[in-house]
Amino acid sequence: MGSFIINGGKSLQGEITPQGAKNEALQILCAVLLTPEKVTITNLPNIIDVNKLIDLLKSMNVKVNQLNEFDYEFQADDVNLDYMVSEEFKHKGSSLRGSIMIVGPLLARFGKGYIPAPGGDKIGRRRVDTHFIGFQKLGASFEYQAASKFYKVEAKKLQGTYMLLDEASVTGTANIVMAAVLAEGKTSIYNAACEPYLQQLCKMLNRMGAKISGVGSNLLIIDGVDSLGGTDHRILPDMIEIGSFIGLAAMTESNITIKDVSYENLGIIPNTFKRLGIEMELVGDDLVIPSQKQYEVEKFIDGSILTVADAPWPGFTPDLLSIMLVTSIQAKGSVLIHQKMFESRLFFVDKLIDMGAQIILCDPHRATVIGLNKQQSLRGISMTSPDIRAGVSLLIAALSAEGTSTIDNIQQIDRGYQNIDTRLQKLGADITRIS
Repeated sequence: MGSFIINGGKSLQGEITPQGAKNEALQILCAVLLTPEKVTITNLPNIIDVNKLIDLLKSMNVKVNQLNEFDYEFQADDVNLDYMVSEEFKHKGSSLRGSIMIVGPLLARFGKGYIPAPGGDKIGRRRVDTHFIGFQKLGASFEYQAASKFYKVEAKKLQGTYMLLDEASVTGTANIVMAAVLAEGKTSIYNAACEPYLQQLCKMLNRMGAKISGVGSNLLIIDGVDSLGGTDHRILPDMIEIGSFIGLAAMTESNITIKDVSYENLGIIPNTFKRLGIEMELVGDDLVIPSQKQYEVEKFIDGSILTVADAPWPGFTPDLLSIMLVTSIQAKGSVLIHQKMFESRLFFVDKLIDMGAQIILCDPHRATVIGLNKQQSLRGISMTSPDIRAGVSLLIAALSAEGTSTIDNIQQIDRGYQNIDTRLQKLGADITRIS
């Protein structure tokens, strides 16, 4: 396992370009299974989870041509369906969360889709019922082998239908949409997720010949087609990385320019950070975060404490709540962080408390941060990254702290952030990777 050694307390300076969006990339990669024609995807992030999914596609006999570090061509004209019952498939498929989204395309095009229980961050219960209930509503039979934790869906031909999703699951919506585009007749999906990732997937599918309307809303109407063709698709910049860099700049009193942010796709993310008192300026499509000695938290109109909570899009994304929490540590004022979705995502705050943060963990879903207003610095400690987002939050805390910090288990960070150490070194960060 690798570690980061961080000598903190340094102000950073310069420009940084966000990677391609991880959450979008995992959906788009699965969509290549819907057509035998060539699909070109550019701006893919070079991260563990994306590379694992590309390797899984290769193992299924999808032709993969890497054009450069971030651009690829895929052609799924000779998919090996027998591979889905192999032990190697069970091992590879269970090693990442995004693998579950191969099921919808396989079911739609080939009449069957199998997957082992998917892996991913250990941040609480992450049920997959929405996916399989959706497939059943489209007419698929479902089997769950409890002993081996293996899921199977099969159908001779999917039939369009109306469905009201039990939750606005992003991956669940993506999976069902990819199944429904090749179903017979019309499918209506209400309470659909409408994140930019999902909008990007729908736009790509429409370019391939699908007929999806309502894109960007929570009601998607899909008129099934017989087949899909190839296309070119470019991945959006990663909004979670952009939010992470905003928090990093504020905590370290740094002047950082985040390049090419696709501002119109950031939703309420910039304004939520502004409510912490963080200044920023949009210059073209670059987001400039100036160095600030102090940032003061807004209160609600009635004077009550600011609450930042996650919600389905266009609400605040849950993937940035850990970043909001760590950024609040040095604010002037107090913030209640309410993580509604996952019951284990806030359990990394004990490390921040050890560093000197004033945080009250109210329950598994809520933490109150009493800002230090930069009257005292955090102190460097040794810690372990529990998941992707908490890992980067701890990295931000370490970069702002006085002294030396060690973060172990950094492959968790590498799953979602490409070459984060070398990119931050270019801004002046004192960070070293060790094996």
